[in-house]
Amino acid sequence: MPSVPPQLNRITTPAPTPPGTEPRRTAFAEGFDRLRAAATTEPGRLRIIGALLALLVVAFGAIAAWQMTERAAAADDVLNRSQPLTSDAADIYRSLADANTAAASGYLAGLQEKPAMRQGYETDIRTAAAKLVTAAANSEPGSTSANTIAELSRLLPEYKGLVETARANNRQGYPVGGAYLRAANEMMQQKMLPAAQKLHQTENQRLRDDYADAKSFPWAAAGLGVLALAALAWAQQRNYRRTNRVLNHGLVTATAASTVVLLWLTVGHVIARAGLNDSYDHGVRSLNVLHEARIASLTARSDENLTLVRRGADTKSLADGTVVDAYEWGYDKEIDDLGKALTRAEDLADDSAGQKPVQDANGFMKVWKDRHREARDDNNSGNYQAARDRVIGAAKEPTSVCFDNVDKALATALKHEQNEFRQAASDGRDSLTGLPTGAAVLAVLAAAGAVLGIGRRLSEYR
Repeated sequence: MPSVPPQLNRITTPAPTPPGTEPRRTAFAEGFDRLRAAATTEPGRLRIIGALLALLVVAFGAIAAWQMTERAAAADDVLNRSQPLTSDAADIYRSLADANTAAASGYLAGLQEKPAMRQGYETDIRTAAAKLVTAAANSEPGSTSANTIAELSRLLPEYKGLVETARANNRQGYPVGGAYLRAANEMMQQKMLPAAQKLHQTENQRLRDDYADAKSFPWAAAGLGVLALAALAWAQQRNYRRTNRVLNHGLVTATAASTVVLLWLTVGHVIARAGLNDSYDHGVRSLNVLHEARIASLTARSDENLTLVRRGADTKSLADGTVVDAYEWGYDKEIDDLGKALTRAEDLADDSAGQKPVQDANGFMKVWKDRHREARDDNNSGNYQAARDRVIGAAKEPTSVCFDNVDKALATALKHEQNEFRQAASDGRDSLTGLPTGAAVLAVLAAAGAVLGIGRRLSEYR
């Protein structure tokens, strides 16, 4: 058997580590060891419980304050930013459509154009320009709304120039004025009004987003609140089992403060949501339908005027092959849309003050249809002057009066629904007033109560 070399047969032992050269432990490891050691004693466990309770209720208050601040801000945006901008966008559309109608009416009247008619056109142009400036100031640079506003601001002076050229040629008896008016109308119908409609849709979407933000339930805060109450209840039950004492004043105070925050959070949100829902159902929805009705009446009036201006020069082929006057067909379509919108608006109105102007507008619309039918019969029979008188005001009962009555009734209905919206939205927003600050203050009180309650128990070990 071969022998093992002596150096391999020897058992070696590691040299001892000199004092002071051991590897240093991390602060986290040392802290964990101290925490574990403290958890083996009742005072240590009480300190840990007190710290966790304080941290939990402070986190609950902070999250509640943060989430309710966001919802209060969104509710305020609904009331003071989104909905007013949506209304401004609708007013831009209405002003443009009304200016187009007034331009056609003024052209049709020619030298008989009344100062009030001309003033109405100028007012609509100025209103549209002012609303565009306001909308531009409240839109984000580079956004879809900002680009749409810039496009409308560029087209508005071009449109006005075409109308002025048409008016000047018409006053001098040049038929080319009709071509300029047609170009202005096409610019309005094909570019400006679609852009204004797009702006209104964009602002409507922003309004819906703000509604969604304001009405979303604060689940994180509510969940933390339930967890905090459960932890406080457990701590008091533990205290009772070890001391046989029913109440710990500090823990009771913390529980009461946390309960108040959770109830305030829940009830405030429910009331705010109810108010915002009411403002949407009986405010925004009604306003949208009334804006549709007003736009339909304006478009119908414009088509009615342009039927006589163009005198059948523009036609439209229907699906069955029938060829009709394009503007006469447009009038029939818009007046039908007006009737449908008025029916929806009356259904949405929740009181007599909102229903009456809509019912009045419906009655004026029916008279308008009857008088328009008479003007159409005159025009179709070749009596152009009689048709013109029935439309622009020379006749005893012109359609212009019916249109004005419809527009005034719709303006009254819009004002009422706007007030309804503001009242309901204000109630919803106001129900959140003070909640973020109150939640934060009560959370600090709850944390202090938890610490003092645990401190009272700790003092018994000294």
